[in-house]
Amino acid sequence: MAVDGQKLGAVELLEKLNELGAANGIGIADITENRLVGMKSRGVYETPGGAILYYAHRELEYLTLDRATMHYKEQVAVRYAELVYDGMWFSPLREALDAFVTSTQQTVTGLVRLKLYKGNIMSAGAKSPYSLYHEGFVTFGRDEVYNQKDAEGFINLFGLPLKIRALMQQKEKK
Repeated sequence: MAVDGQKLGAVELLEKLNELGAANGIGIADITENRLVGMKSRGVYETPGGAILYYAHRELEYLTLDRATMHYKEQVAVRYAELVYDGMWFSPLREALDAFVTSTQQTVTGLVRLKLYKGNIMSAGAKSPYSLYHEGFVTFGRDEVYNQKDAEGFINLFGLPLKIRALMQQKEKK
């Protein structure tokens, strides 16, 4: 791992990101929490390095994970956080979720450029050798990857529930 081209170990990386983030007002969270026992609590947390690292990692996931895996991983993240917050670190479910996350992260690597300014983290580009994005494949023009005719069937199937609803509404008005 590196920051500004300087390779750093895990501790040094977090220290450097904490320094950069703090200088730019990054990573301040003022939240009201729902405790396991049912009461609310309020806390103000500062994690500038964690916020930057999380943002950069998510940028790489956007590039390297397919849609279904990314969406499911987002759901898993919520459940994982609940388990940890509730003190269930040694639960079989947490261990199983670890296996899922480990599997999804095999190709999450690359370079992320970020801009830090007045409490904001902004992406300035990312690339990965495992990127699923390829400019030549996302065109809606004529190419060898995507047949425009395929969209017709998709649109018809995807729109079918709305079409049926509209027909039912018309029938009810008569």
